[in-house]
Amino acid sequence: MTTSADGVEIAVEHRGPSTGDRATRLVCTTGWANERSVWSTLADDLAADHAVTTWDLRGHGESDAPPPGRYSREHALGDLAAVLDEAGRPAVLVGHSLGGYLSLAHTLDHPDDVSALVLLATGPGFRKAEAREEWNTSVKAAAAKMDLPPGVEEISLHVDSYVIDHLTEITCPVLVLLGERDRRFAASAGLFERDLDVRATVVVPDQGHMVHVKAAAGCAAAIREFTADL
Repeated sequence: MTTSADGVEIAVEHRGPSTGDRATRLVCTTGWANERSVWSTLADDLAADHAVTTWDLRGHGESDAPPPGRYSREHALGDLAAVLDEAGRPAVLVGHSLGGYLSLAHTLDHPDDVSALVLLATGPGFRKAEAREEWNTSVKAAAAKMDLPPGVEEISLHVDSYVIDHLTEITCPVLVLLGERDRRFAASAGLFERDLDVRATVVVPDQGHMVHVKAAAGCAAAIREFTADL
Protein backbone atom coordinates (compact mmCIF):
# COMPACT_ATOMS: atom_id res chain seq x y z
CA MET A 1 0.00 0.00 0.00
CA THR A 2 1.01 3.60 -0.56
CA THR A 3 -0.64 6.70 0.89
CA SER A 4 -2.05 9.46 -1.31
CA ALA A 5 -1.76 13.13 -0.41
CA ASP A 6 -5.20 13.16 1.23
CA GLY A 7 -4.50 10.07 3.34
CA VAL A 8 -6.24 7.45 1.20
CA GLU A 9 -4.42 4.11 1.16
CA ILE A 10 -3.79 2.89 -2.40
CA ALA A 11 -3.08 -0.78 -3.16
CA VAL A 12 0.08 -1.21 -5.24
CA GLU A 13 1.74 -4.33 -6.64
CA HIS A 14 5.21 -4.66 -8.17
CA ARG A 15 6.53 -7.32 -10.53
CA GLY A 16 9.85 -7.92 -12.23
CA PRO A 17 13.20 -6.31 -11.41
CA SER A 18 13.30 -4.15 -8.31
CA THR A 19 14.52 -1.24 -10.42
CA GLY A 20 14.19 -0.25 -14.05
CA ASP A 21 15.36 2.52 -16.33
CA ARG A 22 13.20 5.10 -18.07
CA ALA A 23 12.26 2.60 -20.81
CA THR A 24 11.60 -0.47 -18.69
CA ARG A 25 9.77 1.02 -15.69
CA LEU A 26 6.05 0.60 -16.37
CA VAL A 27 3.19 1.98 -14.25
CA CYS A 28 -0.17 0.51 -15.28
CA THR A 29 -3.45 2.30 -14.49
CA THR A 30 -6.79 0.54 -14.90
CA GLY A 31 -10.04 1.69 -16.34
CA TRP A 32 -13.05 2.58 -14.21
CA ALA A 33 -14.74 -0.30 -12.35
CA ASN A 34 -11.72 -2.55 -12.91
CA GLU A 35 -9.22 -3.91 -10.39
CA ARG A 36 -5.49 -4.24 -10.89
CA SER A 37 -5.91 -8.00 -11.43
CA VAL A 38 -6.95 -7.23 -15.03
CA TRP A 39 -3.27 -6.57 -15.72
CA SER A 40 -2.06 -9.90 -14.30
CA THR A 41 -1.34 -11.84 -17.50
CA LEU A 42 0.12 -8.84 -19.30
CA ALA A 43 2.17 -7.77 -16.28
CA ASP A 44 3.52 -11.28 -15.67
CA ASP A 45 4.71 -11.40 -19.29
CA LEU A 46 6.36 -7.97 -19.25
CA ALA A 47 7.94 -8.54 -15.83
CA ALA A 48 10.50 -10.81 -17.49
CA ASP A 49 12.38 -7.67 -18.56
CA HIS A 50 10.46 -4.71 -17.12
CA ALA A 51 9.75 -3.37 -13.64
CA VAL A 52 5.93 -3.40 -13.70
CA THR A 53 3.73 -1.61 -11.17
CA THR A 54 -0.05 -2.05 -11.07
CA TRP A 55 -2.47 -0.38 -8.67
CA ASP A 56 -6.12 -0.03 -7.72
CA LEU A 57 -7.93 3.28 -8.18
CA ARG A 58 -9.47 4.66 -4.98
CA GLY A 59 -12.78 2.94 -4.32
CA HIS A 60 -11.65 -0.09 -6.34
CA GLY A 61 -10.10 -3.41 -5.41
CA GLU A 62 -8.00 -3.27 -2.25
CA SER A 63 -7.60 0.51 -2.17
CA ASP A 64 -9.50 2.56 0.40
CA ALA A 65 -12.96 3.90 -0.48
CA PRO A 66 -13.28 7.46 0.86
CA PRO A 67 -16.69 9.13 1.16
CA PRO A 68 -18.40 10.82 -1.81
CA GLY A 69 -16.76 14.04 -2.94
CA ARG A 70 -13.24 12.61 -2.90
CA TYR A 71 -13.16 10.98 -6.33
CA SER A 72 -12.31 13.91 -8.60
CA ARG A 73 -9.71 13.83 -11.37
CA GLU A 74 -7.39 15.72 -9.03
CA HIS A 75 -7.80 13.04 -6.35
CA ALA A 76 -7.07 10.28 -8.87
CA LEU A 77 -4.01 12.13 -10.17
CA GLY A 78 -2.79 12.52 -6.59
CA ASP A 79 -3.04 8.75 -6.25
CA LEU A 80 -1.05 8.21 -9.45
CA ALA A 81 1.61 10.60 -8.16
CA ALA A 82 1.85 8.59 -4.94
CA VAL A 83 2.26 5.39 -6.95
CA LEU A 84 5.06 7.00 -8.95
CA ASP A 85 6.72 8.03 -5.69
CA GLU A 86 7.02 4.34 -4.94
CA ALA A 87 7.65 2.98 -8.45
CA GLY A 88 10.20 5.62 -9.49
CA ARG A 89 10.41 8.36 -12.09
CA PRO A 90 10.48 8.72 -15.01
CA ALA A 91 8.26 5.84 -16.06
CA VAL A 92 6.32 4.62 -19.04
CA LEU A 93 2.68 5.21 -18.13
CA VAL A 94 0.46 2.40 -19.39
CA GLY A 95 -3.24 3.22 -19.14
CA HIS A 96 -6.45 1.49 -20.14
CA SER A 97 -9.54 3.62 -20.81
CA LEU A 98 -9.87 5.97 -17.80
CA GLY A 99 -6.33 4.95 -16.87
CA GLY A 100 -5.08 6.22 -20.21
CA TYR A 101 -6.93 9.50 -19.75
CA LEU A 102 -5.36 9.93 -16.30
CA SER A 103 -1.96 9.09 -17.76
CA LEU A 104 -2.42 11.84 -20.36
CA ALA A 105 -3.48 14.32 -17.67
CA HIS A 106 -0.48 13.45 -15.48
CA THR A 107 1.85 13.89 -18.46
CA LEU A 108 0.45 17.37 -19.09
CA ASP A 109 0.96 18.35 -15.46
CA HIS A 110 4.31 16.57 -14.90
CA PRO A 111 6.04 15.89 -18.24
CA ASP A 112 9.37 15.04 -16.60
CA ASP A 113 7.72 12.09 -14.83
CA VAL A 114 6.86 10.37 -18.09
CA SER A 115 9.31 8.77 -20.53
CA ALA A 116 6.54 7.43 -22.79
CA LEU A 117 2.83 6.61 -22.92
CA VAL A 118 1.00 3.41 -23.81
CA LEU A 119 -2.67 4.20 -24.41
CA LEU A 120 -4.98 1.19 -24.50
CA ALA A 121 -8.58 1.81 -25.58
CA THR A 122 -8.22 5.41 -24.43
CA GLY A 123 -10.03 8.65 -25.20
CA PRO A 124 -8.88 12.23 -24.49
CA GLY A 125 -12.22 13.51 -23.23
CA PHE A 126 -14.69 15.80 -25.01
CA ARG A 127 -14.57 19.40 -26.18
CA LYS A 128 -18.33 19.88 -26.33
CA ALA A 129 -20.33 20.19 -23.11
CA GLU A 130 -23.16 18.17 -24.68
CA ALA A 131 -20.82 15.24 -25.34
CA ARG A 132 -19.50 15.38 -21.78
CA GLU A 133 -23.04 15.36 -20.41
CA GLU A 134 -23.97 12.38 -22.56
CA TRP A 135 -20.91 10.49 -21.31
CA ASN A 136 -21.56 11.42 -17.69
CA THR A 137 -25.18 10.29 -17.92
CA SER A 138 -24.08 6.89 -19.21
CA VAL A 139 -21.51 6.53 -16.41
CA LYS A 140 -24.07 7.35 -13.72
CA ALA A 141 -26.54 4.88 -15.23
CA ALA A 142 -23.89 2.15 -15.29
CA ALA A 143 -22.80 2.91 -11.74
CA ALA A 144 -26.37 2.53 -10.50
CA LYS A 145 -26.31 -1.10 -11.68
CA MET A 146 -22.96 -1.94 -10.07
CA ASP A 147 -21.89 -2.77 -6.55
CA LEU A 148 -19.54 0.21 -6.17
CA PRO A 149 -18.82 2.49 -3.21
CA PRO A 150 -21.00 5.62 -3.08
CA GLY A 151 -19.56 8.45 -5.15
CA VAL A 152 -16.96 6.40 -7.01
CA GLU A 153 -18.59 7.19 -10.36
CA GLU A 154 -17.19 10.73 -10.06
CA ILE A 155 -13.74 9.44 -10.97
CA SER A 156 -14.99 8.67 -14.49
CA LEU A 157 -16.93 11.89 -15.07
CA HIS A 158 -15.71 14.61 -17.44
CA VAL A 159 -16.05 18.16 -16.15
CA ASP A 160 -13.95 20.05 -18.72
CA SER A 161 -11.94 19.66 -21.93
CA TYR A 162 -8.52 20.12 -20.34
CA VAL A 163 -6.81 17.03 -21.76
CA ILE A 164 -8.12 17.17 -25.32
CA ASP A 165 -7.45 20.92 -25.52
CA HIS A 166 -3.78 20.47 -24.58
CA LEU A 167 -2.84 17.23 -26.35
CA THR A 168 -0.29 18.92 -28.59
CA GLU A 169 1.71 19.92 -25.51
CA ILE A 170 2.58 16.26 -24.87
CA THR A 171 5.90 15.46 -26.56
CA CYS A 172 6.88 12.01 -25.28
CA PRO A 173 6.67 8.90 -27.54
CA VAL A 174 3.28 7.17 -27.61
CA LEU A 175 2.02 3.68 -28.43
CA VAL A 176 -1.71 3.33 -29.16
CA LEU A 177 -3.39 -0.06 -28.69
CA LEU A 178 -7.03 -0.91 -29.23
CA GLY A 179 -9.31 -3.75 -30.23
CA GLU A 180 -10.76 -3.90 -33.73
CA ARG A 181 -14.31 -4.03 -32.33
CA ASP A 182 -13.81 -1.12 -29.90
CA ARG A 183 -15.47 1.40 -32.21
CA ARG A 184 -16.06 4.00 -29.48
CA PHE A 185 -12.32 4.64 -29.23
CA ALA A 186 -11.33 4.23 -32.90
CA ALA A 187 -11.79 7.95 -33.57
CA SER A 188 -9.50 8.76 -30.64
CA ALA A 189 -6.68 6.81 -32.28
CA GLY A 190 -6.83 9.15 -35.28
CA LEU A 191 -6.77 12.20 -33.03
CA PHE A 192 -3.76 10.85 -31.16
CA GLU A 193 -1.93 10.21 -34.42
CA ARG A 194 -2.55 13.82 -35.43
CA ASP A 195 -1.64 15.51 -32.14
CA LEU A 196 0.85 13.20 -30.39
CA ASP A 197 4.20 11.59 -31.22
CA VAL A 198 2.61 8.21 -31.96
CA ARG A 199 5.30 5.71 -32.89
CA ALA A 200 2.79 2.93 -33.66
CA THR A 201 -0.94 2.26 -33.58
CA VAL A 202 -1.74 -1.42 -33.08
CA VAL A 203 -5.29 -2.58 -33.78
CA VAL A 204 -5.78 -6.11 -32.44
CA PRO A 205 -8.14 -8.17 -34.64
CA ASP A 206 -11.40 -9.51 -33.23
CA GLN A 207 -10.99 -7.78 -29.86
CA GLY A 208 -13.08 -5.25 -27.98
CA HIS A 209 -12.51 -2.81 -25.13
CA MET A 210 -10.68 -5.23 -22.79
CA VAL A 211 -7.96 -5.88 -25.32
CA HIS A 212 -5.21 -6.06 -22.67
CA VAL A 213 -7.04 -8.94 -20.99
CA LYS A 214 -8.30 -10.87 -24.00
CA ALA A 215 -5.13 -10.45 -26.08
CA ALA A 216 -2.50 -10.01 -23.38
CA ALA A 217 0.30 -11.73 -25.29
CA GLY A 218 -0.15 -9.55 -28.35
CA CYS A 219 -0.31 -6.39 -26.25
CA ALA A 220 2.81 -7.40 -24.32
CA ALA A 221 4.69 -7.99 -27.57
CA ALA A 222 3.68 -4.55 -28.89
CA ILE A 223 4.71 -2.85 -25.65
CA ARG A 224 8.03 -4.69 -25.56
CA GLU A 225 8.81 -3.66 -29.15
CA PHE A 226 7.86 -0.06 -28.32
CA THR A 227 9.99 0.20 -25.17
CA ALA A 228 12.98 -1.40 -26.91
CA ASP A 229 13.23 1.68 -29.13
CA LEU A 230 12.96 4.28 -26.38
